[in-house]
Amino acid sequence: MQGYPANNVLLTGARGTGKSSLVKAVLNKYAAKGLRLIEVEKHDLTDLHDIVEQICRRPERFILYCDDLSFEADEPGYKALKVVLDGSIATASENVLVYATSNRRHLMPEFMQDNLDTKHIGAEIHPSESVEEKISLSERFGLWVSFYPFDQDQYLDIVSHWLAYFGIGEMLPPVRAAALQWTLGRGSRSGRVAWQFARDWAGRHRTGVGGNK
Repeated sequence: MQGYPANNVLLTGARGTGKSSLVKAVLNKYAAKGLRLIEVEKHDLTDLHDIVEQICRRPERFILYCDDLSFEADEPGYKALKVVLDGSIATASENVLVYATSNRRHLMPEFMQDNLDTKHIGAEIHPSESVEEKISLSERFGLWVSFYPFDQDQYLDIVSHWLAYFGIGEMLPPVRAAALQWTLGRGSRSGRVAWQFARDWAGRHRTGVGGNK
């Protein structure tokens, strides 16, 4: 925001742990200072160069945001994103950065065959060309932010926060048990699951934001 150099950001990790929410929180915090966010769907990545040309001379600072990004082999957007990260955004457009979220660290599916093609030359290991290709895109993001699954205590803390948001001040043992049972049905513990449980519990008990009945 102050015009200093900054890196493109790749946020990866477990689903429902706040990757997208963090990007939106950054926008909320700095929008009044001129930050703008442009969400680009995967099928529109081939237009990234044209988008950058439209905004590169504007006074605002822009985040090009790609949510839940992943690629299959030979998708055109993959090459387009690599070109933009290396070209227009990295050099000519100092007011534009790319932020992407993904459940995959390398943004592409990884197969056992890729590892079987690894070569051993003397004491050195040389990954196959397919592995190098998959790693090359994620390496173009200068900053990696990793999100890990929550443990039970962290999950319950988040449930408690959202219950308080709905006016339920104390998480009694029956509520705690119900919150844990909810995670078993969803197969994961995350901020999203905690939010969904709190909404369900508040709805069943006719409690609204601020404790309104």
